[in-house]
Amino acid sequence: MTAPLTRTELAALLTEAAQSVSGILTAEYPTATGRSYLHPVLGPLSAGPRVVGELNDRLEGLVAAVPRPATPAGLFALASYAAALGWLTESFTELTASVDRICTRVGIPSEPRDPVIAESGGPERDDAFDFAFSALELAAIRTAAEAADLTPDDYVEVLSQSLLAASRIADDCMEISSSLLEDAAYVLDEASDQVRTDDGPNSLPALVRSLLARMEAAR
Repeated sequence: MTAPLTRTELAALLTEAAQSVSGILTAEYPTATGRSYLHPVLGPLSAGPRVVGELNDRLEGLVAAVPRPATPAGLFALASYAAALGWLTESFTELTASVDRICTRVGIPSEPRDPVIAESGGPERDDAFDFAFSALELAAIRTAAEAADLTPDDYVEVLSQSLLAASRIADDCMEISSSLLEDAAYVLDEASDQVRTDDGPNSLPALVRSLLARMEAAR
């Protein structure tokens, strides 16, 4: 049997989790030239499973600990940790699904649709999209599309989907990390192991409040 975790140790656990989650945002993964449209998501996609696994192992260790966290501060930290893991797991499930859709998209025949960028580089279509892309950008897109064996239209489409997916996981990671840090500060700053238990929603960890707000907004 070990001694119960102190508030300092509980706060450190939440802070370490926050740092691991924020590290996902700076993860890098080598991207082949022919798959450059996946560059925005490959870093998070490679780092995410490791972070989820680490958080899951740590949470299992907390739940199985003897004695198990039972003080209000311990239960507060445990709820925050579990919420972070659940949210991060859901976010990476969505990221993986987005990447699967992108890979499926580039592997199937193109469907007729409105042009985005002219394949031929003719002046008529280029002029129509001068507002969106400069001549240098158009040339770079054509070069990248050729390396990926895609039309420029298709390349812009899948790159846009990749950037959107990367933006979503970045937003989630930033919110999870900042909420974990907020919860860590709250646990650490309490004068004793007692945390608020009779203050309605304000007594809940920041992560739990954020999840409840998201659920309410989705209704």
